[in-house]
Amino acid sequence: MFKKGISTATSLAGLQARPPKHHYFTNGVVFAATGLFATAAALAVVQPNTPIKPPPVYQAHQALALPAVLPGASPSFSAPFIDETQIRPGDTLAAVLQRLNVDDDKLLPFLVQDKSARSIYKLYPGRSVQAALNAEGDLVWLRYYHTPGTNDKSGFVSKWLEIKPADNGGYTATEQSQGTDTQVRMAEGEINSSLFGATDAAGIPDAITLQMADILGSKIDFMQDLRKGDRFRVVYEAHSHDGKGVGSGRVLALEFINQDKTYDAAWFTPSQGPGGYYDFNGSNLKGAFLRTALEFSRISSTFGMRKHPIRGKWIGHQGVDYAATTGTPIHATANGTVEFIGQQNGYGNVIVLKHYNKITTLYAHQSRFAPNLKKGDSVEQGQLVGYVGSTGWATGPHLHYEFRIDNKPVNPLSVDLPVAQALEGADRKAFTQVVASYKQNIEMLASLQSENIQLASR
Repeated sequence: MFKKGISTATSLAGLQARPPKHHYFTNGVVFAATGLFATAAALAVVQPNTPIKPPPVYQAHQALALPAVLPGASPSFSAPFIDETQIRPGDTLAAVLQRLNVDDDKLLPFLVQDKSARSIYKLYPGRSVQAALNAEGDLVWLRYYHTPGTNDKSGFVSKWLEIKPADNGGYTATEQSQGTDTQVRMAEGEINSSLFGATDAAGIPDAITLQMADILGSKIDFMQDLRKGDRFRVVYEAHSHDGKGVGSGRVLALEFINQDKTYDAAWFTPSQGPGGYYDFNGSNLKGAFLRTALEFSRISSTFGMRKHPIRGKWIGHQGVDYAATTGTPIHATANGTVEFIGQQNGYGNVIVLKHYNKITTLYAHQSRFAPNLKKGDSVEQGQLVGYVGSTGWATGPHLHYEFRIDNKPVNPLSVDLPVAQALEGADRKAFTQVVASYKQNIEMLASLQSENIQLASR
């Protein structure tokens, strides 16, 4: 410490007179640094003796002769401008027309008031509305695709409402429909958590997933039996209209590997009777008859002697009663033909289906029949035929179901149901050819899975 009032010069001089430690190292560093800076400066200022010439640049020119007369714009424009929008939640007709740049004071009142345009009263979110305008901005037509894809008797069709200007200054509205285009698609996937999770990851529509579960439902319990690592390959139909997907068709072929066991199925239509699913060996995957015509019900009266609920007498009950709420769907228990449909004594609204080997089934007390079903129509197993009701002699809504052999009622709960008919002769040969092509598709999908190659989902 320096004391107060004492000069520090002498002390500082004494300190400076001491030889500094490592002095030689410090000087060496300073000398090296000085040398580097000098060298850098020399490099920075030295110019090359010979200047570098830029590379030569070559340019080519060619004169092109223009035609004597250039094509001009067409004096008339006939093709309309087409705009499209999607229905949004909470949309109104006015908002939709505004987005489509349709400006006509008469159009909106017509759409709201005219009964022929009633399908546009319900705007379903996601559905499309198109407007075609001419060069002057006038409406050529307006289309509301309220039903992009649906099945009817002519096949899978797209339906829409079309509005056009009328000669009287107003508008006309008509319902239009057109058949869709059908493509065959293939997909494969692997189970990680659930069937729907795997099919969603593979880009498979939910409608196809439901079919897969239904086709192999008698072989695989899709709620309990699935395991991580199970694999599937499926070939199915897809429908489109004007290049847009509008729905899914039928599963054509399916292979499912569950717990190292392989199950397969292919759609085939024999020469006699409706189509169905068969395994690749030709065995029908469904039995000839289902035990019950209702999916959810309880038995309220069995076959045999009972006290009649209305007459109060003990008489033979020739069928089985299934209690269910009014409107519950009734399904055909087997492939057959409508032998009778209408009202009949105590049965009320009743349908009788005729099957092979002199077997008939009866469905009574219906509230109503399936739309457009009539005598002589062919029905498939599981097809909707009507709805539960309480018409005729009934104390409450239920289905009275009878199973008859040679017109003699038997107990449908205990009878040995016929097995599905096997394919024979020409049908067997045709089935083998159909399945051969599906097998090629399935084998290709299997090879892609083994090589971890994923198909495009759309």
